[in-house]
Order: sequence, then C-alpha cells, then structure tokens
Amino acid sequence: MKNILLIIALVCFSSCIAQQNTLKFPENGIAPKANLNQVSWIQGHWKGEAFGGITEEIWSPPLGDSMMFSFKLVSDGKVVFYELGGIRQVDETLIFQLKHFGNDFKGWEEKEETIDAKLVKIEENRVYFDAFTFEKISDKEINIYVVIEENGKTEEVKFNYKKQ
Repeated sequence: MKNILLIIALVCFSSCIAQQNTLKFPENGIAPKANLNQVSWIQGHWKGEAFGGITEEIWSPPLGDSMMFSFKLVSDGKVVFYELGGIRQVDETLIFQLKHFGNDFKGWEEKEETIDAKLVKIEENRVYFDAFTFEKISDKEINIYVVIEENGKTEEVKFNYKKQ
C-alpha cells in the first residue's frame, strides 16, 4: 500500500513539474505593467527542432506598439503549418496574440478570432503569458514553453531556438 501511495505521489509530482515553466493567468487577475523594451531580446531569426521537424520563428524589433512574428514547422521538406502574431502594447501592459494557418495559408481560427494570452509576470530573462513563456538563455539562445491541449490531454512543450 505504501508503494502505491508513493507511486501516486511521484506521478502527481511529475505532472506538476512537467508544467513548471508556464503560468496560468488568474481568473479576475490584472496584468502587470510592462512595455515592449522589456521583451525586445526576443527579436531575431530563430531555428530549432520540434514535432519531428524544423521550427523557425522570426521576430521583429518593437515598432508601432508591437513586435510581430512568423512561425513555421517544416517536416520532410514540407511546411506543416504556420503561425502569425505578435506581442502588442495595450495600455500599460502586453498581450501575446497569434493565429494558425495550414500549409495552404487557410486559417484554423475563425476570421475575427485570435488566440490571446495575457501577461502574467515579467522577469529579467523570462516573460510569462497565459500558457506561454519566453526564456532568454543567452543572446544566441531562447526557449519558448507552450501549453498544448489535445484530445483531453494537457502538455507543456519546450521549443529551444538558436539565433541565426
């Protein structure tokens, strides 16, 4: 019986650790004050590997109260999907927004719909949006952690990128 309880405790502990790099925006919470200069280290051309393919993100420097990005996943020499979006300065805080597109550029979300992630917390080398975290490892390396929900399962996925 003690062994079963220990196994259950370890599984629960592992589940908590599996999502230790992302935060959830609290219900009725208020986003902290922040500006784009605090996250400008995200800008650049980044490449990595995930989902059995090559991932690429290109982030613009802050301009016009936003930083925009494009993302693509390439597997077996073919684009699987794209994302377009950005981080916008809204009032005195930041919001991360994106839209998905198939390899034919047909949108996954409805025309007027975006995936919006409010700012939860900002640190010197980490920016926490709801279910998304950007982490600066060095001037040449970043991690992006994303909570992905699929088929009733929730998983935190790490994207490691090197600057090109």
